[in-house]
Amino acid sequence: MEKGPLLYEGKAKKLFTTDTNNVLWVEYCDQATALNGARKEQIAGKGELNNQITSLIFEKLNRAGVTTHFIKQLSKTEQLNERVEIIPMEVVLRNVVAGSFAKRFGLEEGAVLSEPIVEFYYKNDALDDPFINDEHVKFLNIATDEEIAFLKAETRTINALLKKIWSEIGLTLVDFKLEFGRRADGTIILADEISPDTSRLWDAEGRHMDKDVFRRNIGDLIEVYTNVLTKLENGVK
Repeated sequence: MEKGPLLYEGKAKKLFTTDTNNVLWVEYCDQATALNGARKEQIAGKGELNNQITSLIFEKLNRAGVTTHFIKQLSKTEQLNERVEIIPMEVVLRNVVAGSFAKRFGLEEGAVLSEPIVEFYYKNDALDDPFINDEHVKFLNIATDEEIAFLKAETRTINALLKKIWSEIGLTLVDFKLEFGRRADGTIILADEISPDTSRLWDAEGRHMDKDVFRRNIGDLIEVYTNVLTKLENGVK
């Protein structure tokens, strides 16, 4: 397969066309961002770690029966993805009180929620990706009632699988963000990435094993992500 022209460049990835119409060549970059891109840094090695972690996670989800856009990993920094139209909405699932959820409700981090909570955020950098509810989703013509129900159910299914994947290597899945895309026939499938950039992970001692080490300046991002990748590769706690 041949790599084509650059199609899109985001905060953490570059998307290229290929000689196959419905396949994209994805290159993970070393940029780390926080505060919706207000803070940016180049961190050597970050892209290859996220690419490898995402590839391993998507391979596990594919085997478990989740339909995703992931095709295969090409190199340490590159993978092939099915081309989809990204739905302009982030789907966040929370298992434990943390981050903006804790701040919003004036809660201490760490309390396990009696039931996972699914939230929607409108993907719009100019608006700082605001929180939206089901009615907003329909008003903005992002998704129908049936699609909203599917997105919630699929996210909960993925949550159960991810919690097992992470717990098997000694990590707690606190919360995470998913993005979905539509195929040409309208079918909705999982897209984007699943990595410590998009997931909040804590180890048994409560240490952050995710991008919070960058957001909060509490650790070495490369050391943490390398630890996560090694655990996934070896399947050990």
